[in-house]
Formats: sequence, structure tokens, C-alpha cells
Amino acid sequence: MKYDNGEYPSGKDAVDPKRVKRLKLLSKLATIMCISMYVSYIPQIIDNFSGNPVSPLQPLVAMINASLWVGYGWFKTYKDWPVIISNLPGIIFGLVTVVTVYIH
Repeated sequence: MKYDNGEYPSGKDAVDPKRVKRLKLLSKLATIMCISMYVSYIPQIIDNFSGNPVSPLQPLVAMINASLWVGYGWFKTYKDWPVIISNLPGIIFGLVTVVTVYIH
């Protein structure tokens, strides 16, 4: 199984170290923001348990979207861990939000 070890080409095919640093920073920031987006479902889950159910459409679509991105990251030749890690919470929180709409 191949995986991306984070190493960039060196020698004549070398990538500018500044660009590598910016890409790694961008990857980490995007992962944090994506996880934050899905964690923001917690207030909706609380509303569902409080008897004020939210619409299940948006969390359902987000869960499907996250599932597709996790599949994409997983089945690439080199696993795209930032994509996988950042979207796993979307599957979990989207599912919990949809389920709690009906179980309150």
C-alpha cells in the first residue's frame, strides 16, 4: 500500500522550500477549519435533544459529502490523510445530528 510520506522531490525536480512550508501550513489550517465546521453540529444536536429538532437535510448532505471525501482520500494511490482526517468528523457528527432529529 502506498502512502504520501510528505517528502517532496529534491535535486533538479526540487520544490521551493517556501512553497512546501506554505502548503503544509495551508493543509493544517484547512484540516482544523474542516473539523471545526463539523464540530459546530454540537449545538444542533443539543437542540434536537432539547425538543427543538433542526432540519435533517443539511447535516445529511454534509455527511454524504464527508463520506465521499473520505473515500476519495482513502482510495487515492497515496492516501490523502488531511482530507481523510478532516472529513471523518463530518460523517460522525452529520449522522448523529440526523439521528437525533428523530430521537428526541
